[in-house]
Amino acid sequence: MSILDQVNEHTLPQKYQNMNDTELANLVTLRKHQLGDRIYIPGHHYQKDEVIQFANDTGDSLQLARKAAQNTQAEFIVFCGVHFMAETADILTADHQTVILPDLRAGCSMADMANIHQLNQAWTVFSDVFGDAITPLTYINSTAAIKSFCGQRGGATLTSSNAKAMLQWALDQNEKVLFLPDQHLGRNTAVELGIQLDEMVVWDPIQHCFEGEVDAERTKVILWKGHCSVHEKFTTAQIHAMKQQDPHIQVIVHPECPYEVVRQADISGSTKTIIETIDQAPAGSSWAIGTEMNLVNRLMKRHPDKTIRSLNPYMCPCLTMNRIDLQHFAWALDSIAGGEPVNVIQVDQETAIYAKQALDRMLKR
Repeated sequence: MSILDQVNEHTLPQKYQNMNDTELANLVTLRKHQLGDRIYIPGHHYQKDEVIQFANDTGDSLQLARKAAQNTQAEFIVFCGVHFMAETADILTADHQTVILPDLRAGCSMADMANIHQLNQAWTVFSDVFGDAITPLTYINSTAAIKSFCGQRGGATLTSSNAKAMLQWALDQNEKVLFLPDQHLGRNTAVELGIQLDEMVVWDPIQHCFEGEVDAERTKVILWKGHCSVHEKFTTAQIHAMKQQDPHIQVIVHPECPYEVVRQADISGSTKTIIETIDQAPAGSSWAIGTEMNLVNRLMKRHPDKTIRSLNPYMCPCLTMNRIDLQHFAWALDSIAGGEPVNVIQVDQETAIYAKQALDRMLKR
């Protein structure tokens, strides 16, 4: 099949493009009722409200993949998230279950910043410079191939919620750790464990070189030069501006934000931590949140008794995380009802075996 044929195969049919939001919502409601327990719909926190309203569960990527795996009676997992999340769900679910991503264009720019060819080339350099005592750790926001690479070499996956515990585990296994693909989460987590900034080195996969001088003996953590295109946009200047406007405001940010931003924020934590912190905050409190805009807007609606705003007032929703809409969602459910599911996500068996090892090493801790 040519590239053009593949694109055409997964192009949204005109039928759904011609429907208005009410018609699409009615169709989704109908199909969800008809399919019943045959489908399970996990929805990531960053998804649009028009889609999230139909989710069986909401959560972060790993939380949803685990729930999908636990829901063994569902034949189809319609994952309202992005490609790496659907891959993880396919790895963890049973053989009789099919994972569908309503829009194949839904991806993650961070995950795209580390591909397996770059990693294979880099690993040769790392081995030459640092020897064999390296444990690879990959953030859950990575491709199945990257997870598989880590699993095959005794490494593991991690999330923003358990990054500190997993980095400590990796350091207990070996003298050095490769942390990919998000340099900011790696740096912020390592500092929490007492590792000094000069004990870390950044690898640039595009230039295929280290940034700055490398002290092979002193280096403990090798940071892959990747980042979240949303969280990297938050700055210390924004924190200063918020504090000037409201001296009582509390700033909470995701640890994917740059080091300086995390240091100056009042609180740093995973998406789960951010949600729980705002949920438990007293009425009348004031918050500036440094994370994806769909989630911030949802928290604003949920807590009208609190003053909540985005740390970056000009922030837009993540373009890749924000791909799935009612049109593609309706198409996905319609295709299942019609017996010809579209946009199926399948990880090949060899990749899945080692990727699951990486995931299991994390899940057991």
